[in-house]
Amino acid sequence: MIILGVDPGLTRCGVGVIEAGEHRRLSFIHVDVVRSSPDISQDLRLLAIYNGLSEKMDRFAPDSVSIERVFAQSNRNTVLGTAQAAGLAMLAAAQRNIPVALHTPTEAKLAITGNGQAQKIQVERMVTRILNLTKMPTPADAADALALAICHALRPAGALQGGEREQHLTPAQRQWAEAAQHMAKRRINHDRGM
Repeated sequence: MIILGVDPGLTRCGVGVIEAGEHRRLSFIHVDVVRSSPDISQDLRLLAIYNGLSEKMDRFAPDSVSIERVFAQSNRNTVLGTAQAAGLAMLAAAQRNIPVALHTPTEAKLAITGNGQAQKIQVERMVTRILNLTKMPTPADAADALALAICHALRPAGALQGGEREQHLTPAQRQWAEAAQHMAKRRINHDRGM
């Protein structure tokens, strides 16, 4: 399963792509930051972020997109830009029929380090270790995007197994199962040359 993580931001929007294989073995695929210039109008900034996210989704064809859930901050302008960028990521995913999961920073920290109050450096070190990277991803937005992708891979209890009933799954588990089923269909279609 390919998971694309998004750390939304209007100036820098982190994008991290991983693969969750059997037994949730995680592999690094890509990390980058989509940028928009604060010197241009807000509508053009949003277009730049949307186009960048769309390009990443088209390039990596993720089975699931994991986005940081926006929460209130003291700086209203920052939270507004972050919320707009998160909305663009959800829109780009919805247009491609890719399931979306929202995770709070606390959930991501807890999944990565076991501590929901972990410091940024602790998260960056664990992302590096989990993905067997030779150096920590930079800038922080990039590391956060990978952390969100890892969080999504590690948090659900797993995809539907034969005989399991969907109503017993949490929303995150259901999204994992839907993404796994989507990936299986894509592989079948690929094998058939469709």
